[in-house]
Amino acid sequence: MQFENSHASDRHILIIAHTGRAESLTAAIAVCRQLISDGLTPVLAPDSYETILQAEPSLSPVSRLGNEVETGELELVIVLGGDGTILRAAELTRGCSAPLLGVNLGHVGFLAESEREELTSTVERALARDYLVEERMTLAVRVKVDSEVVYETWALNEATVEKASRERMLEVVIEVDGRPLTSFGCDGVVMSTPTGSTAYAFSAGGPIVWPSLDAILLVPLSAHALFARPIVVGPDSALAVEVMDRNMGIGVLWCDGRRAHDLPRGARVVVRRSPVPVRLARLAQGPFTDRLVKKFNLPVYGWRGPASEGGPRS
Repeated sequence: MQFENSHASDRHILIIAHTGRAESLTAAIAVCRQLISDGLTPVLAPDSYETILQAEPSLSPVSRLGNEVETGELELVIVLGGDGTILRAAELTRGCSAPLLGVNLGHVGFLAESEREELTSTVERALARDYLVEERMTLAVRVKVDSEVVYETWALNEATVEKASRERMLEVVIEVDGRPLTSFGCDGVVMSTPTGSTAYAFSAGGPIVWPSLDAILLVPLSAHALFARPIVVGPDSALAVEVMDRNMGIGVLWCDGRRAHDLPRGARVVVRRSPVPVRLARLAQGPFTDRLVKKFNLPVYGWRGPASEGGPRS
């Protein structure tokens, strides 16, 4: 990809790392040094600024997000860690046009674009602006109590309505596009994007949905019901989960496993497609199938590939 040249001092690249892990902290320091050597001033998140500078006081100059640099000035966000760190980065830069470029330092790292051994070359690609940008749909989440909106948030992976008490089931009613579908007792209900279909929804037995498809998934968790299958609806549909009045306790709404809100009896959680996507930087345009095989270490032994004549098998 070709871009017009710009002064290095005008470019702002944010580094977000899980600084509680030594490997992530070391990687953050290495990226800072690489940016500084190329004439850029690294930008650090407020919650890791002091930690990184204490670990490496010689780093200079370094900017703090929200002080010297605002999110709207960011060109790119380099994320060092697993999917949890990428979700934190998405939360911190919500609404910002800068894409997230993940370097996996965790386990699966499904949202990450490169691995730890490719760190230096990944930063080189970032400096050269040699990447593509992919947009992922997100969810707008609203909680209503007696028709009053009491809480609003969003999710990249999923919004989950869960029981708060381990010893009791959560009684819920499921609604699609303003019409009731079914009711049951359960441990919870996951409402997911295609991006989140390989996360919590996958663990709960939901289908994997290719990220090129815009859709919303609903996956019941340990439902006590005859009809409790995962469903997939279009991106313009609205899903709702109502916490029945007969519940003995409260429920809890979790979004991306990061933001929680208590749900009293009678609360209603409505999920729709959000108009604000998350932008991911991609270093290659490989098929999503290859990503699945690589990240989940799927067995493909015995596959012979396309027919020798050059066309795919059908």
